[in-house]
Amino acid sequence: MTLGILYHMPFWQTADGTLWEAEGSFARYVDSLAPYFDRVILSVPVFDTPPASGSRVTAKNVTLAPLPYFPGPRQFYPQLRSVQPRLRAWVDQCDVIHLRVPSPAAIFAFRLARARKKPIFLLVVGDYEALLPHLGYTGIKKALFAMYVAFEEWAVRFMTMRALTFANGRALREKHEAHGATVHETRTTTLSLADVATRSDTCTQPRIRILTVSRIDPRKGLRMLPSMIASLKSDGFDVAIDIVGPPIGLIGESERDAIAADAKRLGVSDRVTLPGPVALDRLMPMYRDFDLFVLPTRPGEGIPRVLMEAMAAGLPVVTTDVSGIASLITNGENGLLVPDASPEALTAALRSLITTPALRQRLIQGGYATARAHTLERQAASLMQTVASECGLPLRRPDAA
Repeated sequence: MTLGILYHMPFWQTADGTLWEAEGSFARYVDSLAPYFDRVILSVPVFDTPPASGSRVTAKNVTLAPLPYFPGPRQFYPQLRSVQPRLRAWVDQCDVIHLRVPSPAAIFAFRLARARKKPIFLLVVGDYEALLPHLGYTGIKKALFAMYVAFEEWAVRFMTMRALTFANGRALREKHEAHGATVHETRTTTLSLADVATRSDTCTQPRIRILTVSRIDPRKGLRMLPSMIASLKSDGFDVAIDIVGPPIGLIGESERDAIAADAKRLGVSDRVTLPGPVALDRLMPMYRDFDLFVLPTRPGEGIPRVLMEAMAAGLPVVTTDVSGIASLITNGENGLLVPDASPEALTAALRSLITTPALRQRLIQGGYATARAHTLERQAASLMQTVASECGLPLRRPDAA
């Protein structure tokens, strides 16, 4: 049986046939589903110029049905006429279709698959409607993006009402259930049991190293991090932060430049580092070099997978109580939740972690338990059990792959 997976995360293929993805989280997700099928075909954009590094797809039964490269909807829609026949050919090769949404190509693939009576299952991983107020667009750009969001909201609702649907976290499940869809809650992850560390404490060296892993755009709340570092420094703490991740489009590049400018203005540019993107295979061991993890994200996503990655590495986590995050983190047990993404709230939470070893140690152990409960293997087994049952598909057992 052949599974077709569509998403907008770009891949590339090397001369030896190996498939690579720049970020790595989607590559690991594909690897987790591959053992349940004879073949997996990815309908994804392919880089015109591949990046220097990335994460490899290890499953041997995964191939590409390449789409032209598009970093966002603005580049996708002018190419729609050439994309349509590629989607049609891809759908015809597959026995079951899996769409991660929202994604620009998803509604077009969905209609083609429905017309051919192919079983379809969705995974909802984001909420453009919720993030719209937090983007820095103005004027015509704001109006155009609002139109795209309205279309994407209609498309996702149309699909969730007509196909087996999973959602990343409680908030996304409740949103689509309110529209009348039947939705299964899940939590996207990148972890295997081998990724779970063993250290019992952090913050034992003179300098406290803080980590943020996030795509850089206005919805992530990253602009407040230099102020947070400046406040902790003024309180007498020797702290530094690495903000790891790629800027998303021109607005992301502007956000990155603004973060750097704020750090310089506040006199902490030597303590705020923006190293850019790091592929997941390199990133996972890198987490363990840090003491604390902070993510001041705003509404607009399900459950950021970086929270579980930080927990697995033994990092106490501070993040905001938005979207589906509270369905993963219980305040004071496996992380600290702040009610709003403000420098003051983040500073207070981090100060309490730095000065209270017992709190750090409790959160670390709670994080380990959460990470072990949400491995890729468990997530894939749960998804595939539901898909097999509700779609009537005779899927392979992983141990038979």
